[in-house]
Amino acid sequence: NLLVMVGFAQYDWKLAINNNGIKVYKSEVQHGVFKAIKVECTLAGTYSKLDSILTNVAEFNSWIYHTKTSKLIQQTNPLDLVYYTETYLPWPIVNRDLLIHLRISTDSLPNVLNISGSIGPSLVPKKAGKVRVNHYMAKWRVTMPSPGELQIFYILEIDPGGGMPAWAANAFAAKGPYETF
Repeated sequence: NLLVMVGFAQYDWKLAINNNGIKVYKSEVQHGVFKAIKVECTLAGTYSKLDSILTNVAEFNSWIYHTKTSKLIQQTNPLDLVYYTETYLPWPIVNRDLLIHLRISTDSLPNVLNISGSIGPSLVPKKAGKVRVNHYMAKWRVTMPSPGELQIFYILEIDPGGGMPAWAANAFAAKGPYETF
C-alpha cells in the first residue's frame, strides 16, 4: 500500500459516499476547478475476469455510468487499446466524448494489476453537438488479498470542458463512480 499512498499524497480526500462496501472520496485538484475522485472497494473476481470486462469496450454502456456509446478504435495488444466513448448528460448540458488510451499491466512482485487511462490519440474527428474532453486521467491499483477477491484503488481526474460549470460537474462527481463500481 506504500505505492498507493505515495501516489495519492497530492490529494486531500474527503469521504463522499460509503455504501455497499464502496467508498468514494472527492478532493480538490491543484491544477483545476473540477474535483478528483478516488474509489476504494473489494469485489469478487479475478485479474483475468477484470481484464475481460475492461477490454470488452462494446459492453461499457451496460455498466459504466451514463455511457451512451463506446467503440474500440485501435488495439496494439490485448491489454493496450484506444477506444471512443460518449457520455450522456442531461439537458441542457451537451454530451461529452473522448478517446481513451487504456493500458493494463501486471507487476510480478507483489502481484499488482496496474491500469491506466489517459487521453488517446485523435483517431476520431470531433463530432458536431458533442464536447470533446481534453483532460482525463484514471489510475487503478488492483490486488488480490485472497483468491477470488479484488481490492481496488481507483483515481479519476477529468475536466469535462465546454464551459460546464464546476459546481454542476462536482455535484454529481461521486455518483458516477459509485454507480459504476
